[in-house]
Amino acid sequence: MKLATVLHRKTGKERWGLWGEEAFFPVPEELGYPTLLSYIEDEERDLSVLKNLKEGIPFEEVRLKPPYRPERNLYCVGKNYREHVKEVSNFTGSGEIPEYPLFFTKGPNTVIGHLDEIDPHVGITNAIDYEGELAVILGKGGRNILEEEAIDYIFAYTIFNDVTARDLQKRHQQFFKGKSLDTFAPFGPYLLVNEGNLMSQPFHIETYVNGEKRQDGKTDQLIFSIPRLIHILSQGMTLKAGDILATGTPSGVGQGFTPPRYLRPGDVVEVHIDQIGVLRNQVGPGEKN
Repeated sequence: MKLATVLHRKTGKERWGLWGEEAFFPVPEELGYPTLLSYIEDEERDLSVLKNLKEGIPFEEVRLKPPYRPERNLYCVGKNYREHVKEVSNFTGSGEIPEYPLFFTKGPNTVIGHLDEIDPHVGITNAIDYEGELAVILGKGGRNILEEEAIDYIFAYTIFNDVTARDLQKRHQQFFKGKSLDTFAPFGPYLLVNEGNLMSQPFHIETYVNGEKRQDGKTDQLIFSIPRLIHILSQGMTLKAGDILATGTPSGVGQGFTPPRYLRPGDVVEVHIDQIGVLRNQVGPGEKN
C-alpha cells in the first residue's frame, strides 16, 4: 500500500490518501485526519479504512507533494555502507569502519517533494552533492526500543535524497549546516506502508544523475541494520510517530570521484528504490543569495 499527499489541480487543495494502480484515492475529510502526519501520529489508526477507499481522482488531475511536513528534525546516518566510508576517506580524514552509528539531523525546512527543485544556493556553496537513501517513517513513539521489536515501530518506507553542501560540511567541521539548507531533503514520492515482511528482501537503491547511474547498493550491505539504528537512536531519547530516519547512502556520491562530480544547475537526480518507485528532482537555476 502506497500513501501520498497531492495538490488537486482543480480545487487547489492538498489531499492525502492511497496512491493506487490507476488513480489517487483521497481520504474523506470527515474521518478527521487533515494530513498524512496526523494519521501516522494516531497509534489507534485503522489501515482497513484506507484499503476501502472508492472515489478516485485521475493521476493527471493531481501533483505530488512531499508526503507530509515533519514537525521535528529529520534523523540521518552517515558512513553506513563500507564502500562509501572508503570513497570519502580523503574528505573525512578516516577510512575506518565506525564502531557506532554516526547520527546527525536536518531541519524540517529542508523538505521538498518529487519534481520540486533543489536550490543550488548560488554564492553560498559550490559543492552540492547527492546521497540516495532508504528512509523509514516511525509509526509509534518510544524510548529504549529493543532491537528485536524495532520493526514494529516502522509505519512506512520511502525514498530520501540527503543533499549536502560538501564545502560547508568541511568548513564548519560538522554535518548540520552543510545538510540543512532549504530544499536539501527531497523525499517521497510515496510512503510504502510496512505490511507483511517487507524486510525479507533487501531494498535496492540506485541513483542517477542526468541518466547516468552513480550509486547502486542494497540495504543488506548496511553496517548498522535498520532495527539496530532504531534501537541505538532511541536509547535514552524518546522518538515520536512521524519521525523520519534516513539510513545512509551507498558509494558513488559526487565527492567520491576524482575530481569530485558535484551537482550543477539543470542537473536531474533520480533515486530509484525497486519496491517504492522513483524520486526525481532537478537542480534549479538559482539566484545569487
